[in-house]
Amino acid sequence: METQFKLEGDFTLIDHLSTKWQAPSNIALVKYWGKYGMQLPANPSISFTLNACRTITTVTAMKGTHGFNISYDGEPKPDFAPKIEAYFKRIADYCPWIANYHFDIDTHNTFPHSSGIASSASSMAAMSVCMMDFESTITGQEMDFHKASFLARLGSGSACRSLKGSAVVWGTHDEVDGSSQYFGIDKSNYLHPVFQDFQDTILLVDKGEKVVSSTVGHELMNGHAFAKARFEQAHENLSTLKKALQEGDLDTFIKITESEALTLHAMMMTSHPYFILMKPKTLSIIEEIWAFRKETGIPVCFTLDAGANVHMLYPHENNEAVQGLINSKLAQYCQNGHYICDQVGTGAKKC
Repeated sequence: METQFKLEGDFTLIDHLSTKWQAPSNIALVKYWGKYGMQLPANPSISFTLNACRTITTVTAMKGTHGFNISYDGEPKPDFAPKIEAYFKRIADYCPWIANYHFDIDTHNTFPHSSGIASSASSMAAMSVCMMDFESTITGQEMDFHKASFLARLGSGSACRSLKGSAVVWGTHDEVDGSSQYFGIDKSNYLHPVFQDFQDTILLVDKGEKVVSSTVGHELMNGHAFAKARFEQAHENLSTLKKALQEGDLDTFIKITESEALTLHAMMMTSHPYFILMKPKTLSIIEEIWAFRKETGIPVCFTLDAGANVHMLYPHENNEAVQGLINSKLAQYCQNGHYICDQVGTGAKKC
């Protein structure tokens, strides 16, 4: 499968290339946690693509000796360099033309990075779609979004879910046609109308860097006492959630989504060494969401990434009522009262 993405045949190097793309973050509903080989998932996952939380990346390439400069908002960012260097090494076999270019990369996030919002996903997706834009230019072939997703995965696993589509499945699953371990596939067609403009308000409990990197977290699933059962559960939950998304079954959506979030954190709490990624204010928000849902019947729920921040998910038609909840009760739990209003998006776009 991987050989299909190796560029073969003739291509013409161009002295100067330049492009600018933006790619969104994504929020997993069935979580990817545990990997093997070169960024291959231990279980399948499905995510909503976000819209407002995105990385905007500008890349220029000059023909010459391979190398790169990396900056954030125009300021040099040497601490980003190791990840970019590793990325170029991993994609070199698939994009051999990069050996003939020096790259200047400038990036910007619309949200705080390393805070439990998948900044590595949006940044590696943006970087990969820039690379594929260049490859399209020098080969004269159309943009290959599956290869962009494949390259993004080599940079950061979940980045492969940020390229194209409102809902994306990554990892092989018996009931998902075309599913692959190597790249994410667009499953926007799974979404009942109620989910097509679903809202995601991200309550920023802690904007600092994560206690545990995702890489370390995934490694903790190797030898985890509950790993086998968890991987089987993910397959079952994806089957159930797929049906709920197609039928607009909000009750089942809530049950699976919240259970998946708590399971992810339970895996971290029961690994060796063990970690607690939630904060007291995370739990306070969850309790407020449950109380609000019970009191009003409004189908609002939560999910969590590998951090303390809370993604609050709800239908667009309930936006006004949920904003009232945020302003009256939830904003007080957010660092400096900050939260991000986002919703389901469609993927990467050229700027």
